[in-house]
Amino acid sequence: MKSELIVDVQPTEIAIALTEDDRLQEVAREKRDQDNFAVGNIYYGRVKKVMPALNAVFVDVGYEKEAFLHYLDLGSQFRTLQTYVTKAVSDKRRVPVITKTPRQAEVGKEGQIADVLKVGEPILVQVSKEPINTKGPRLTAEISIAGRNIVLIPFSDGVMVSQKIKREAERQRLKQLMLSIKPAGFGIIVRTVAEDKRAAELDNELRLLLDRWEQMVKTLQQKEPVSLVSEEMGRTLGIIRDVLSPDFTSIQINDKTIYEDVRHYLELIAPESAKIVKLYKGTQPIFDHFDITRQMKTGLGRTVGFKHGGYLIIDKTEALFSIDVNSGSKKIYEDQEENAFQFNMLAAEELIHQLRLRDIGGIIIVDFIDMDSKDHQQQLYDYVRKLMERDRAKHNVLPLSKFGLMQITRQRVRPAVEVQVEETCPTCGGKGKIQPSLFFTDQLAEQIENEYNLHGRGLQLHLHPFIYAYVTRGYWWSSLAAQWKRKYGIKVVENQSLGMLETRFVAEK
Repeated sequence: MKSELIVDVQPTEIAIALTEDDRLQEVAREKRDQDNFAVGNIYYGRVKKVMPALNAVFVDVGYEKEAFLHYLDLGSQFRTLQTYVTKAVSDKRRVPVITKTPRQAEVGKEGQIADVLKVGEPILVQVSKEPINTKGPRLTAEISIAGRNIVLIPFSDGVMVSQKIKREAERQRLKQLMLSIKPAGFGIIVRTVAEDKRAAELDNELRLLLDRWEQMVKTLQQKEPVSLVSEEMGRTLGIIRDVLSPDFTSIQINDKTIYEDVRHYLELIAPESAKIVKLYKGTQPIFDHFDITRQMKTGLGRTVGFKHGGYLIIDKTEALFSIDVNSGSKKIYEDQEENAFQFNMLAAEELIHQLRLRDIGGIIIVDFIDMDSKDHQQQLYDYVRKLMERDRAKHNVLPLSKFGLMQITRQRVRPAVEVQVEETCPTCGGKGKIQPSLFFTDQLAEQIENEYNLHGRGLQLHLHPFIYAYVTRGYWWSSLAAQWKRKYGIKVVENQSLGMLETRFVAEK
């Protein structure tokens, strides 16, 4: 299987697309601003409200909505962490040694948060879920520093190995190795990708994570509540860290700075993979060149088709996602039961693809086509569970209910991907009437002249494919595009992401 990562860097956001055998599998968008509360960010916050009824507190971390911290997310060593933080901020001359911090009484699983935290108390927390809808970030006080192969956990002493590593001999090797090299006062989680990794590689990564922890503490010592003390690597590097495998054939990036950051990161975690990072220099938008735009527009609407005319209808509510399976008018088999079973099996493949593509989380209710056969119901349930095995997000799948509904829960740590696939006429604003099409090229010529007067030569004009085809038709030297090129030095570029009559001027790189 061929995997590629396509990174589209724009002034306001970075969009990342993961493809497998040229089919779009995941899309992520990262805003390029200061209010990006990414999972993994560590904040020095302040308790704003104690809510005994919820057994939780709301913490000010600088977001417009206070962040939520439940009692069960404090962690057993929370009191020791608080002692360490107090010591660190009171003595800024040196970074305290974890093993010299007196161990405090553990926080039990049964207890009240009001006995542990008070309003106004400063607290070190980490984002575990990004803000979703009207809710603020969700927090944990169990601080962790994630790497590609291992996760470093301060104030813990154990070593845990991913359950997905099945060979017992390898599990024991990794556990004994990490126990022998980790410093006291730190715990380790060994990730699945660490399987068969050499000791030197794991030791190098452990040193990098320890350096990141020490740097975080130094930053903390210079900060006052409320402030960011450690920022998780950007979504681009995070996705690379989590999904990079030998199947990756290329990582295409259209921005030189991000390209160099990614190359540098891969040289640290996987030197043999640094050569697959490529700087995209084409004139066509990168998502258009790799067919991402078309796949997003056809695959992220409310209605999504699959083989033999079947389709899914995906609706979002405040509490859950509902997905309805329809067979359309076409039949695969004459027998109704067999026909329903085959369409449900095809729908299951597209369903799992959509969960991953949209990063749908929370509760998902799937209304499959009714089947009477218990064997068919069990086969469908087993097939969905098998398809979900490759999903990195934590999930749970329940058998079909007597009403033919399947319930799925999937870990939700950030908002689901939403892409506007419907287009509003930019001329009439959706009122149902447009200006005569003959006026459009005249208006476009006026826009080009205005941009030329403001910025001079060296601009690109991005147009919808239909309009691009119109302005480039005929002999190349007599087309509208050629005339504008000679007169204004402007280059016309086809851009699938634009609306029919939408235009965009871009400075040539």
